[in-house]
Amino acid sequence: FPDFTQSSLYNIRWRHTQDPKVNPSTRFSASVNLGSSRYLQQSINQTNNASQLVNTLSSSVSYAKSFDTEPAIQFSAAATHSQNTQTQVINMSLPNINASISRIFPFAPKDGAKKGVFQNINLQYDVTAENRFTTTDSLFFKPEMFEGAEAGARHSIPLGTNFKLLNYLSVSLGTNFRETWVGKTIRRSYDPELNDGLGGVVQDTVSGFDSYRTYGFSAGLGTTVYGTFNFGKDKKIQAIRHVVRPSVSYNISPGFEQYYEEYTIPSADPQVNAQVQQYSRFENTIYGAPGKLYSSSMSFALSNTLEAKVRNPDTTATEPKKIALLNNFNLSSAYNITADSLNWSNVQFTGSIPIVKKLDLNVNGSLDPYALNANNQKINTFNINNGGSLFRLVNANMSFNYSFSSKDFDGSRSDDDDDNANDPDFNNDTFRNGGRPDDLFGDGRDIADLRGDEPADKDKKQEDDKWYNNSIPWDFRLAYTITYGNQLRQNEISSNSLMMSSNISLSPKWRIGISSGYDFKNKGITLTQMRFERDLESWVMRFSWTPIGARNTSWNFFIGIRGSILRDIKYDKRREADRRL
Repeated sequence: FPDFTQSSLYNIRWRHTQDPKVNPSTRFSASVNLGSSRYLQQSINQTNNASQLVNTLSSSVSYAKSFDTEPAIQFSAAATHSQNTQTQVINMSLPNINASISRIFPFAPKDGAKKGVFQNINLQYDVTAENRFTTTDSLFFKPEMFEGAEAGARHSIPLGTNFKLLNYLSVSLGTNFRETWVGKTIRRSYDPELNDGLGGVVQDTVSGFDSYRTYGFSAGLGTTVYGTFNFGKDKKIQAIRHVVRPSVSYNISPGFEQYYEEYTIPSADPQVNAQVQQYSRFENTIYGAPGKLYSSSMSFALSNTLEAKVRNPDTTATEPKKIALLNNFNLSSAYNITADSLNWSNVQFTGSIPIVKKLDLNVNGSLDPYALNANNQKINTFNINNGGSLFRLVNANMSFNYSFSSKDFDGSRSDDDDDNANDPDFNNDTFRNGGRPDDLFGDGRDIADLRGDEPADKDKKQEDDKWYNNSIPWDFRLAYTITYGNQLRQNEISSNSLMMSSNISLSPKWRIGISSGYDFKNKGITLTQMRFERDLESWVMRFSWTPIGARNTSWNFFIGIRGSILRDIKYDKRREADRRL
């Protein structure tokens, strides 16, 4: 038929971590999630419920080897993949090789601590080689995917030292020399015959080895200031300590005009001079072109920590209890000395405020010192001089997460236990900056792959104890995030959502769970999933149902042998709503 088309849907997931006991000097790991861009939209089930909330697939396979020499040598090779399922654009790095020699102190004494500027001089060597290319979903696994690949290597030799100034100031000095190799460059020229004699710029690709060298200098100064306020040992709050860590750094880099060339565009009007255009033959290469202009800038940072020493509620304790009032409230900005306008960059702030045990309020945002004109364009006038406040709040995010379980009420949890302490979904920049941890909307793993989570062989006495002393364990997790944007005076809440997830074991053999949330901005319930699991000793049965989804509803049923050897003995049924309706 003339309108006949053929397409394939696939998804490959692979995760591997090498046991460090096998070879402590060698590491191999893999985390692969790649497939056709339309797979997640057209095969919605329990396997990818969480993946509906993102539009990016990523993979990484890496191998690392360390050599116990003097100095030590590190080698690694990796392949990475990033795929946008909306645009169907795939970015790959294959391979990405890195080798480094550990830091060397050539003037340090063989015994004793290093002292002064001279003995702390150190250097190291790093080399990185990469082959990077961009392709599309339709060309993946075809020879055409390597067309336009960019390859190159970069050598780096950082040299630095550090010392104490006036006993309280930490000073660091450094320089860095880099040499970059590329396999192809560009050449531009003006051709008056192009465009029917109107003329135009021609850009040619020049294959062959080429290189450039750059260097820069840096200096840093920092210290730590402690302030303690004592209220007395008989008070409930005995003392408050404020720790401030200010730092300032200076960076300077010369201009590398020797790597720039010119071409001339003549003018048809004899009264107008010809245009001279400059370009670097290293533009559009894998590491880009060296900087043409001289640059000089200063960066400022301020870190704050606030702690309190309070009377310990435990009367048997001999020491007071320490609590955090403010965790790492950081401020940072920079000043571009060589810029002719808008020298100051935005002031970035991040912080974490403990509210109660296991509940921290995370905040971050950006403040702009410059004003906007009537067209919402930044102008070289401070906002306070334009009739406004000292800073404009450009964007901000606030988030918190909280979890509790039956362990908090039956006395089986110690004071140091924290459900979120080792949870990667609650300890990442994505969630703290307004993202949503996917596991709140269900386990992203295949329902058939969860069989190996528990051993098949169990002690019968322990099983009997579970029935006679069943305590119905449960857990509940709550997360909230809100993001504010005001870069162009839009003054809007870009995201505002509350998420929850809960699991309960009604008996030693039955476990149910639910994940859901509410989007306050779009005024609707987010992806909702219900999970049911039955332990059948050597077998396991699972059922998941998504009554409310981002695109479709679905359900998934699975029953199979728990052991990995006979894992193919199973029955797996998945179903989703008809998209034609």
